[in-house]
Amino acid sequence: MPSVPYGWYAVLRSVELPAGKVVSLYYFGRALIAFRGADGRATVRDAHCPHYGAHLGVGGKVVDGTVQCPFHGWRFGADGRCVEAPFAVRTPKVSIGGFPVREHSGLVLVYVGPDAPDAPGESGATPGVMQGVTPGGVGEPSWEVPEIEEAGSRWFASPIDDTCRARIHVQEMRENIVDESHFHFIHGQSEPPVQEWREDGPFAEARGTISRRVFGWDIHNTFDAFMYGPGVMVVRAHGPVLSVTAIALSTPVDDRTSELRMLYYLRRPRRLPFLTPLFKLVFRAEALGEVREEVRIWDHKIHQARPVLLPHEKGIRALRRWYAQFYPEPPGADARPGSGMTDGACMTDGADVSGGAGMERRAVEAARSEV
Repeated sequence: MPSVPYGWYAVLRSVELPAGKVVSLYYFGRALIAFRGADGRATVRDAHCPHYGAHLGVGGKVVDGTVQCPFHGWRFGADGRCVEAPFAVRTPKVSIGGFPVREHSGLVLVYVGPDAPDAPGESGATPGVMQGVTPGGVGEPSWEVPEIEEAGSRWFASPIDDTCRARIHVQEMRENIVDESHFHFIHGQSEPPVQEWREDGPFAEARGTISRRVFGWDIHNTFDAFMYGPGVMVVRAHGPVLSVTAIALSTPVDDRTSELRMLYYLRRPRRLPFLTPLFKLVFRAEALGEVREEVRIWDHKIHQARPVLLPHEKGIRALRRWYAQFYPEPPGADARPGSGMTDGACMTDGADVSGGAGMERRAVEAARSEV
């Protein structure tokens, strides 16, 4: 599989990028920096100065909304262009590549997509850059991740923030939500859940129920997993005791490793809000251990291009067919829907997958109905 599917990825939380600070990052097989320009907007760009190769995030600083190289003082604006080069007769017409950036829901999101020849940056390949990512910039995205209202709602507690890395492709991280059988062995469900699947372009939704025993109680929850491309998923679980919105952020680190960052927003009990810390403590004890168990499995599993699926395991095939749109088409590839690069499956019966419309709108409306 190509290393980086096209789409939006979260690389920072907003609170991790204060004004006046240069933050070093490493995603998509390349060293990156993030900082805020003079207008306060976040920018994410390549980390190395085109002058002599210094890392702008190691000793670099923000000066008047630009990032200044620690080695020779060259400065670059939020758009990547060089605005000052000490001792130069003329400012060199060079720039550092970057990404389209959006910031909302407490997240800094970047878009990885096809290379745009007129974007800031230098053309050509860069050693260590993953397949599907080029340093010369990308085209403007044709779709957006909607705002996640729970992230700013007073009815939800501050998030439990949990980050893991595993030797697995981001696609397989996403397949986890539609892997019906693993809910029994990892999450304690008695039977594989029956899920509904809908899709609408770059958006998809998986809906089902989870029944499990927690501290001797039988808990029955419904869940809706809204997927916004390959990198962002919002899972809203509702139950009689606790409602949780989990923001699952899966981001490629390099061609062998992916990051899963989970932000769990617990809804404050309406009548007993003082119990929120206790609910968070119980949730940590139950949920985070299960994630660690999955990461241990991911670290040692291989990708099965054609898995042998049981009749009830329709979700993986449906998701792979939808996910194929985020990969570049190889030369001469079949242009039929579902003929992309995410591989097929062997099944004992076929999956009946129906399309859906208005996925983005329904996600926002679902959030509003709860807050």
